[in-house]
Formats: sequence, structure tokens, C-alpha cells
Amino acid sequence: MKKANSTATQIKAKLGLHGVSDPDAAKAFMTSYQGLLNNPKFPSSPVDLAIYKSGIDQFAALIIDAEDGGKKAISAKNKQRVAVIKMYTQLGHYAEAACNDDLATFITSGFTQQAPNIRTAPVKLTEAKFRSIDRGANSGDVVVLPEKQTGAVAFDVRYALQGAGGALGPSTIVTVTKAEKVTISGLTLAGIYQFQIRALGVLGYTDWMDTKTFVVA
Repeated sequence: MKKANSTATQIKAKLGLHGVSDPDAAKAFMTSYQGLLNNPKFPSSPVDLAIYKSGIDQFAALIIDAEDGGKKAISAKNKQRVAVIKMYTQLGHYAEAACNDDLATFITSGFTQQAPNIRTAPVKLTEAKFRSIDRGANSGDVVVLPEKQTGAVAFDVRYALQGAGGALGPSTIVTVTKAEKVTISGLTLAGIYQFQIRALGVLGYTDWMDTKTFVVA
């Protein structure tokens, strides 16, 4: 059985010029023009290269005109930049499709290849910890501070009052969206509390960890 040809283009031209200076954009335009002009590997340009070159030259001239800071000159320069980018983008997609996924052929177009978007697999979080547990400004206040952890998007702090014989009362959970101090108020004076913490990441919660006993004052 004959294998079907794939029409998906693996090579992607680097086309984004957002944040690129005007001189560097003009250089990119000219490089692509020179690469495609009379290039036998790209014989069917979707943009008339003479018009493209004229647009590049006009943009380069407007860059100079806009150096004095005049609003009209800057506006004209920006408008021309957008017009040339449209042609540049069309040509970049043409180079992607016409190179038949051959990088050596693609490079002759004057375009550069976009870096592949490599996504790293999420890493399971290690155990969460308290950086500190301190008394707050008012009686019955406790200030807890989770330890920072890469990949953690939130922390849960669980606490419960320790009763006679060490038995724990009902627990309360407070969610902290960042590794920053949070004040827990209204606790029983002289009460012995147990605090625990867990972290939340893209793979879920860690186990409850780092049990700390703290006397409220």
C-alpha cells in the first residue's frame, strides 16, 4: 500500500515581529526579499516581489523621516510597517509550504526557522513546609508563612485545637494562593493547636505534611 503524503508543514518560519525594532524589522524584510528573488526553489511567490521591495524601501525611508519625532511621520511609518508585515507573513507561509519540509531549501528563502515549542512535563511537588508560624498582632492571632515551592499554585493550611489527652477537635482549612503570610484569627488563648500544610500543583495535592504544634497567646 502506498503511503499517503502528509500535507502538514513541520518547518515554521519565524514571523513574529512584535517588539522588534524598526531597523531590525527592515533588515528581516530585506533578507527575505533577497532570499526569494530569482530563487528557483520558490518560483511561485504569492506576493509580487517588486511591490514587496518597493514597500520595504518606503518603510526604510519613513524610519528616517520619523526620527525627528513628528506624529505624522511616525504614523506613516507605523502604517507602512503593518503593510509590509502582511506581505512578509504571506511570503513566510509560502516558504514553509514550498520547501517540502527540507530545511536546507527553506533557509535559502531568507527566512529563519521558528524555535520548536518544547513543553516540559509537569513535575510532582515535593512535600510542603512552613517557613514560619508566629504570633500575630492581636491576641488569638497566628501568622503562618508557607515555604516557597516551584510549581505550587496554592497551599492549604489545616489546623485543629488539641484537647485533653491530645485528642484533636474539628479541623479548619485555610487556602493560601501564594507563599505569603496569612493571619488566622479568633483562636483560643493558651490553646495548643496543630498545624499542617499541603501544596497544590498541576498534578494535584501533596499529602498533608510538616505538622507543627503551636501555643496561641
